[in-house]
Amino acid sequence: MRFAFVLLMTLIGLNGQEVWWSMQPLERPEVPSGAEKVIVDRFIRAKQKQLGLTSSGAAEKRVLARRLAFDLWGMPLSPKRMDTFVQDERPEAYRELVDELLASPRYGERWARHWLDVVHFGETHGYDKDQPRNHAWPYRDYVIRAFNEDKPYAEFVREQIAGDRLLPHRRDGIEATGFLAAGPWDLIGHAEVPESKIDGKVARHLDRDDMVTAVMTTFCSFTVQCAQCHDHKADPVTMKDYYSLQSIFAALDRSDREYDLDPVVVQKRENLVARISAEQSKLTKVRADIDVAKTPELKKLEKLVTGSEDKRSDRYGYHSQVSAKQDAVKWVQVDLGSSLPLGEVEIFPADEYGFPDFGFPHRFRVEISDDEEFVTKSILADQTEADFSRPGAGPIVIKGQGKRARFVRIVATKLWSRRHAGGPLSNDWIFALSEVKVISNGKSLMPKKVEALDSIQAMPRWGRANLIDGRTGTGVTKIDPKEKKRYDHLLQKHAGSLLKKEKQFADEVKALEREVSALPKPQRVYAANVHHGNGNFMGRGHVNGNPREIRILDRGDVTSPLDVVGPAPVPGIVEGVNSFDLPANHLEGDRRVALANWVVHPKNKLTWRSIVNRVWQQHFGVGLVETANDFGRIGEKPTNPELLDWLAVEFRDGGGSLKKLHRMILLSETYRQRSSGHPQNASVDGSNRFLWRQNRRRLEAEVVRDTVLTVAGKMNLKMGGPSFQDFIIEKPQHSPHYQYHKADPDDPATHRRSIYRFLVRSQPQPFMDALDCADPSLLVDKRSETTTSLQALAMLNNRFILRMAEHVAVDLKKEEDPVEELIARSLGRPVRLEERGLLESYASSHGMAALVRLVFNMSEFSYVD
Repeated sequence: MRFAFVLLMTLIGLNGQEVWWSMQPLERPEVPSGAEKVIVDRFIRAKQKQLGLTSSGAAEKRVLARRLAFDLWGMPLSPKRMDTFVQDERPEAYRELVDELLASPRYGERWARHWLDVVHFGETHGYDKDQPRNHAWPYRDYVIRAFNEDKPYAEFVREQIAGDRLLPHRRDGIEATGFLAAGPWDLIGHAEVPESKIDGKVARHLDRDDMVTAVMTTFCSFTVQCAQCHDHKADPVTMKDYYSLQSIFAALDRSDREYDLDPVVVQKRENLVARISAEQSKLTKVRADIDVAKTPELKKLEKLVTGSEDKRSDRYGYHSQVSAKQDAVKWVQVDLGSSLPLGEVEIFPADEYGFPDFGFPHRFRVEISDDEEFVTKSILADQTEADFSRPGAGPIVIKGQGKRARFVRIVATKLWSRRHAGGPLSNDWIFALSEVKVISNGKSLMPKKVEALDSIQAMPRWGRANLIDGRTGTGVTKIDPKEKKRYDHLLQKHAGSLLKKEKQFADEVKALEREVSALPKPQRVYAANVHHGNGNFMGRGHVNGNPREIRILDRGDVTSPLDVVGPAPVPGIVEGVNSFDLPANHLEGDRRVALANWVVHPKNKLTWRSIVNRVWQQHFGVGLVETANDFGRIGEKPTNPELLDWLAVEFRDGGGSLKKLHRMILLSETYRQRSSGHPQNASVDGSNRFLWRQNRRRLEAEVVRDTVLTVAGKMNLKMGGPSFQDFIIEKPQHSPHYQYHKADPDDPATHRRSIYRFLVRSQPQPFMDALDCADPSLLVDKRSETTTSLQALAMLNNRFILRMAEHVAVDLKKEEDPVEELIARSLGRPVRLEERGLLESYASSHGMAALVRLVFNMSEFSYVD
């Protein structure tokens, strides 16, 4: 009944209205007749004729070339290339320029910026603790690469939703899922609050909402998130539909994921890990056989010699919570009850999973204080500048240096990974200790209590109190040498051959682990990762996943759960596909694969219209549908629905080539029009929604910055890799401060294209923010265009502008005609006769650097016609 209701609402519309345009089947419309060679022009002209509009005619070649360069590159053509194009009278010169610009790697960088706006890509978490994501950049590079390679759009979409399942061992498959983790993430709500608490539930609900919203808004231009508290007021989306979409992501969280770039290394690592697993299985079996072979007398001796098995496996010690970052700071401290003279501090590593130094940090320091908060403190030992040699099972002894203290704190600054067998995983870093003993006046003290930044309380094995219980995890029984000798003799007698096998298998495991360690270090990307258990989770990469139970929430309240729902699409959007055909024992990734296939289904009414509208918008400043992120009833109707559908069908059926779509638009007379006004047309269509002229557009902040660098001759075109940081970061471990004013604008590392700039959510870069740079916390379909005094001041007095203007002035000294060269580089045209005298006079009076800043402030510099 419900599907019938949704289908009925889709067909007749809500409240008896006719079916909304975006819910109509996507079919190829009839092409209007006309003399225009490009079909796009026929649709445009047909609509203009209905309204009595006339086109504005072709733009001048310089204007057109500059427009093309900024549209496809986000950078100006060189004066030489501009002159070559202007002087080329061949009809095919324009088409060749289009092809040249599309073939350049600059194209991918330019169009990736548009995409990253839409998917709210940022490189910090946002929220209260806006900590950096130092490995978010591979997703950005994936997007650039996809645009440059003209990856078919269906593949591009599917990889971003489920690439790790579709291409589990390929670079693109892993990096693409950075899309699902691109948005803000509440570090406190996820990493510091248990999922069982209300705040933890809220954080994870919002995280799934972010994933659902990102997918449906980015790819389908559909606002399903409006249905999390009630059925959608305008569009055919119920609360059940919304929470069914949340169920698709019920196993996902976010973390740094490791992967290999080289397929050969991928295969080698997989083989080694499989062999290690096989040898460990043999090791487990032979140890079980050894236990079976032990006689009652031998077992009795074993308790005397090694301590009971219960003692060995009972209380291991302190274990921190798992961290996603190796350089996360963890600490644990003991309270001696009063300030006492310190002779020695003995730190005992834990012994777990065959590692006698399990969890012992690579770098650490030992602090003492009489103040529980360690406001004032002394350092007994500092091993934070270089890795500490692995201690093995023995204690690390720190001399007390004759100092007194009540509290002793061990601070780990470089954590240990539990996943040595498969290569260290960046999302599995821990700090663990078996015992801390403090010696004072020759006696071992009994500390009163233990405090820690965080810990796993998994008693009896792990708990803070275990750190001072007198047990080191390997037993406390003193060994009698005679009993030990007899024990060894009997063990050899009854299990000698098995002991040899045990050693053989253990040695093989160690050898294989050494081979794994010798492999090239894996790459990392901050991306969606699979949840596989309860409690705090920051991503551990479990293969199958453990999806959370998703329930409809009464008015969106996590404390008021209603019915359980499973993964399903929104009915009515893809004809005949109102559910996912998933087996009962399906894997987590199968849900996302089903969603990805639904999104790119040829009959999906939204996907193909959405992407062609986004591309059209970037070439004309406004889409055929003005609300590019909302094709629902709250959004706008298309001005030319027939053209939108023709482009969508042509794009879908033509293999989803974005470069081909660009050509269809850029080769049209509509795109090549002048931007000048026409009184009669303006009286009919003052906002130019029917494109009787080209729209004059302001350059985005990144394009302005890149153009300044290009004019200054300082542009570094290095592609890919970690983002440059045009700030100094302070207090990175808690709530970072991003100090832009302390960065050096002359630092060559920051002279790369703006697409490679590190994007901070809470503290935007002031210069870029003044020029309306996108907010990386929002799904931005179109840049704002404000006009403020701050923009003029930024373009005149910002430190970056001042330094680049000086560089331009120095560079122009070698030119025969500095003013001509400045105008050619900055504006793409020769200097005009009427302005030459004024410009030269200004430079003579105020200096060439001042003239450069004046040109940077011209409207002609910041706008494209």
